[in-house]
Amino acid sequence: MSVIPPIDLTEQFRAIQSDVNAAVAEVLASGQYINGPAVATFAQAFGNYVGSEHCIVCNSGTDALYLALRALNIGPGDEVITSPFTFIATAEAISAAGATPVFVDIDPDTFNLDVAKLEAAIGDRTRAIMPVHLFGRPVDMGPVMDLAARYDLTVIEDCAQATGAKWMEQQVGRIGTIGCFSFFPTKNLGGCGDGGALTTNDDSLAATARMLQEHGSRIKYHHEAIGINSRLDSVQAAILAIKLRHLDTWNQQREQVAERYHRLLAPVNEVIRPLPVTFGRSVWNQYTLRLPQATADNQERNQVQQLMREAGVVCMVYYPLPLHLQPVYRHLGYQPGDLPQTEAVAHQVLSLPMFPELGEAAQLQVVQTLKNALTQVGLKAAQYC
Repeated sequence: MSVIPPIDLTEQFRAIQSDVNAAVAEVLASGQYINGPAVATFAQAFGNYVGSEHCIVCNSGTDALYLALRALNIGPGDEVITSPFTFIATAEAISAAGATPVFVDIDPDTFNLDVAKLEAAIGDRTRAIMPVHLFGRPVDMGPVMDLAARYDLTVIEDCAQATGAKWMEQQVGRIGTIGCFSFFPTKNLGGCGDGGALTTNDDSLAATARMLQEHGSRIKYHHEAIGINSRLDSVQAAILAIKLRHLDTWNQQREQVAERYHRLLAPVNEVIRPLPVTFGRSVWNQYTLRLPQATADNQERNQVQQLMREAGVVCMVYYPLPLHLQPVYRHLGYQPGDLPQTEAVAHQVLSLPMFPELGEAAQLQVVQTLKNALTQVGLKAAQYC
């Protein structure tokens, strides 16, 4: 039985193996493993890709978010509005900077922040909005930027899952005050380890972020702030520079995979497919369905996932416990039922295998396996699609 994984990086590597091997060998031969020319070359190329004047590459997407907050002088006593339906790194960075995350419910059709609910969450302590372009889908940034201008707030875009996505004709990461990216291997632009980047058009913020990532130092052995050590190593930079050349092609292939899923799943009334983006471009880091008849104990959804795994199709469940209900955030006082759309989605979502090289035959297997699992579990047709 052939197993279809949620993501397969091996075929991608085979396609670029000779270029990667040569680039890595060049870095190793140079002896410049930290802050070498490969890092500067990639930072310039990635900044150009996003369309930002400054690109500061760092150790991870989490560090990018933390450095952005620190560069903006957001800390104790401040609040940052963000999504409860995302990886904890988003809120974790806010907390690590000393600020408080304020969670706003999501739109169940997009899994992104419900922009209509943002204004009600703005208070006297609000300093920033941190929208998350989840699963490769851009947030509708127009209302976000309008609110930020009206209330004098900064906007930190969490683009970890959305490199190459567009709102209108603009790349995510250049719309807000700062964009933050992850190069974790499973991302659309993924390295062979951790990595991240900040993008901004603000000269002062860029200079401060660079200072903070180098132990709070602009001049060696002179430290003006408590910073961190967060650098992208030269080997990762060299690999990412090669992958960046292929990113648009890979994202186009992801779009083709998503279109095939749309078509193949059209007759499957037990699921709700992701909606198309009407104001930009999704790059489909994930293809995530909803099983609207699944109950809050996660039993049916988890049964479907297990049956598919046993049949050789590995699906993922992302964020089964929303951030506002995580034990670490119990002190914020959120209760079950406070963010109902987020809580409903958390026990409905199921992400199908998604990677650029996924072919139609494999997708047919995925969809047939899903149909069989839905029948075995006995989930009914969706009440709405």
